[in-house]
Amino acid sequence: MIKKEKTSDAVTILRNRYVKDDADRKASVEAERVNAQVAQMIHDLRLEAGLTQAELAELVGTTQSVISRLEDSDYEGHSLSMLNRIAGALKQRIRIVFDPIRAGDKVP
Repeated sequence: MIKKEKTSDAVTILRNRYVKDDADRKASVEAERVNAQVAQMIHDLRLEAGLTQAELAELVGTTQSVISRLEDSDYEGHSLSMLNRIAGALKQRIRIVFDPIRAGDKVP
């Protein structure tokens, strides 16, 4: 019998309890991770540039509420066009990386 190692890491505990080897749940978690990462990057870069949401919105040609939505980790409507506009306003470049799907992974 294989003995499980105990852990106190909350993420590991939740993953073991709710995701396990379920491909649909793994894909959902990955999609949410990407959304949260994009939102955090926009927020961090805006702050580094010393801009408010309204100021960034003006540079991009949109409204403060759009920037607020883009900085929300629950937002799923990131368009490449808008991300390019934001990147340009913040003097950044977007890099896109494709990673191979591993056996058993489901595409989000």
